[in-house]
Amino acid sequence: MAIDWVGYSYGVLVTLGGILGYLKAGSLTSLVAGLSFGVLAVAGAYLTSQNSRNVWVSLGISGTLAAVMGIRFLNSWKFMPAGLMTLASVLMLGKIAIGMRKRPHQS
Repeated sequence: MAIDWVGYSYGVLVTLGGILGYLKAGSLTSLVAGLSFGVLAVAGAYLTSQNSRNVWVSLGISGTLAAVMGIRFLNSWKFMPAGLMTLASVLMLGKIAIGMRKRPHQS
């Protein structure tokens, strides 16, 4: 059973993004969303670390953030924070997809 270091790092990045958004712009929405999604991303990494087939929380969080932040990025064309979070979320989705393809199928 491998520890999902990439998933944990992604969760920390999301959490720090929310905290920085609050500190820099005073955005309570960024703080709440960053903490909520960050904690869920860390929980997803924990679940994936326990069972490599249990990717659904991580998949949902990274997919949701990729969509929401991707729309924000397309509307603003500002890399920080929307572009960075879109990129990180898409990379996380790719990591999950590759991991799902590599796992042996059981019948």
